[in-house]
Amino acid sequence: MDEVRLVGDNVEIGVYKIDIAKKLARDMELDLVEISPKAIPPVCKVIDYKKFLYEQKKKEKALKSKATKVVIKEIRFGPNTDEHDYEFKKKHALKFLQDGAKLKAFVFFKGRSIIYKDAGEILLLKLAQELEEYGKVEQMPKLEGKRMIMFISPKKN
Repeated sequence: MDEVRLVGDNVEIGVYKIDIAKKLARDMELDLVEISPKAIPPVCKVIDYKKFLYEQKKKEKALKSKATKVVIKEIRFGPNTDEHDYEFKKKHALKFLQDGAKLKAFVFFKGRSIIYKDAGEILLLKLAQELEEYGKVEQMPKLEGKRMIMFISPKKN
């Protein structure tokens, strides 16, 4: 490899001997950076490499900040949760959905309370129905070990 295709600002685009390309970069007090090594001849660019890395990092950071972060809030019920506690927790669930967080509602069965799994499912379905205008059910109630779990995601406004 004794020739490179030179591109970049303040440079006459063309094919140069590698020594001349290095000299051009040195004269401008910049770096000769290989961009496309598989091309024939390889493509090089005359740039300030530190500045280039800084710009790349800045772009990545900007992309990361625009990515949405999913927040999951949990609400726990017992299989025989009474009406007042249910209403209290439903109010919190509503606030979570309005804030744009996903909701993980689950009924936790302790000891022999697993015999009330139908009551737990009814409780979760009732919650889903009452929060229908604020969020949609992403996963129907499903029994996983001693927990019956249901996910509700917020509706977009």
